[in-house]
Amino acid sequence: MPFYEKGDVRIHYAEVGSGFPLLVTPGGGLNSRMSNWPTAVINAMEAFKDDFRCITMDQRNANGGESSGPIPINDPWGAFADDQLGLMDHLGIHEFFYMGYCIGSCFAGKLMQRAPEHVVAAVFCQPVGHRPELPDHMYNGGRNNWAPELLARRPDLNMETIEAYLHNLFRVQPDFLYSVSRDFVRSCQTPMLVMPDDTPGHPLQTSIDVASLAPNAEITVYPWKEPAELKQRTIDRVRRFLQAHQPVTAGR
Repeated sequence: MPFYEKGDVRIHYAEVGSGFPLLVTPGGGLNSRMSNWPTAVINAMEAFKDDFRCITMDQRNANGGESSGPIPINDPWGAFADDQLGLMDHLGIHEFFYMGYCIGSCFAGKLMQRAPEHVVAAVFCQPVGHRPELPDHMYNGGRNNWAPELLARRPDLNMETIEAYLHNLFRVQPDFLYSVSRDFVRSCQTPMLVMPDDTPGHPLQTSIDVASLAPNAEITVYPWKEPAELKQRTIDRVRRFLQAHQPVTAGR
């Protein structure tokens, strides 16, 4: 599998299939990495490879992945977007669909804010969001489950840097998707499809709020993961949603 490099950022990525490009990022919080696909609720690289040119990646500094880069304290969500947009530019792709699992819904918000001319439509699968009754759930997960392994292999980092990074990810905007405001989502014209979940890190209310605020949003039934027939219908709906928004000039 190839790498994309820009300065001191190195991104490990993979592709499968052909057709209009679909950038899809797996779940796992800050450990969003390609090796998570076999156990994902839907293995997008398998489910959509016959429909789209599926592109995926290890996010920078995900444990167990092969992407690396600085810890961008001042603009952590923007740095993820820069990595994702940089990869697509590296591949010569101007317009693409985006499907983000878990933390990928926060990535989606920032991508649509930063580059609305590139993201044709977005799918939010089991969105991460702020849960008021567990305000530090994501911060603590990063500190306790992500940071120790990263620090063990990165002597250039320390816990003070990590805590500042996590603060700017999950405490500066303790609401909604973390990466963007409700006002932005209310104004965002990009077509969206939301696939809700309801766990400590994936509040159902976040999915409802995205679907309610965004002017061109749709939402699936919930729950949708079982029985198998309902899950398959939901996968088919994702496919139809993306195909319906494929530009007429697709192919570039």
